[in-house]
Amino acid sequence: MGIIAVSDCLTALRDRAQCALIPFITAGDPDLQTTAAALEVLDQNGADLIELGVPYSDPLADGPVIQAAATRALQRGTRLDQVLEMVQDVTPRLRSPLILFTYYNPILNRGISTFLKQIKDAGVAGLVVPDLPLEEAESLLQPAAAIGIEVILLVAPTSPTERIQQIVQQSQGFIYLVSVTGVTGMRSQIQTRVRDLLLELRELTDKSIGVGFGIAHPDQAKQVMEWGADAVIVGSAFVKRLAEGHPNQGLQTIAQFSRSLKAAITDA
Repeated sequence: MGIIAVSDCLTALRDRAQCALIPFITAGDPDLQTTAAALEVLDQNGADLIELGVPYSDPLADGPVIQAAATRALQRGTRLDQVLEMVQDVTPRLRSPLILFTYYNPILNRGISTFLKQIKDAGVAGLVVPDLPLEEAESLLQPAAAIGIEVILLVAPTSPTERIQQIVQQSQGFIYLVSVTGVTGMRSQIQTRVRDLLLELRELTDKSIGVGFGIAHPDQAKQVMEWGADAVIVGSAFVKRLAEGHPNQGLQTIAQFSRSLKAAITDA
């Protein structure tokens, strides 16, 4: 079976009036064997797409939970080549398209075309690069589109309208709407500004819109879905659960949590 495009997956779900669940985990925390198992567990327990973070030493957009996970992974010796090797092994068993989350520096160090070919060969469908400035995005977007990797751009609550229009136009896969100002992490409430931004984005595009950063509970996921999101992205809450206790315990916990989130965004 070939790799399903991120945009095709989300369009198919939207055609069935379904909101997508996109869990995020950090590769190599607690180890790559557990990461591989977690990808399969999530795939079998409600995930529609999965976002996999490559550990990085200076993660500007990540909150304390994901930063700590990346630090632990790096201390264990987790490197990009090992992550891609694991991904290549596990993606043939996944139904959900895999989105890689990485910073721009490792891409530049490796060379854009080399990096894209390697992640494509590993079975990756999409790419999120949180520190990629819009002004430099074209150098990645064009070769990615040519090879069949969709680069997903982020819209922040503070983005001015003109910039939002440019991001919406260029983003591939879907529009990643950041629900909070600041870094990732669990929040007790989702800002109502998200609802206004979803309405604003709907006026500008028919591309799917995913909301992430700060969603920690099923009721928050449901709220975002009811405001009109096509996908709900949950990171820190998964990373935290997977890191607690024995790896097998963590895997059971994220399976249960994933099911509860999917149930919350699935209309009865």
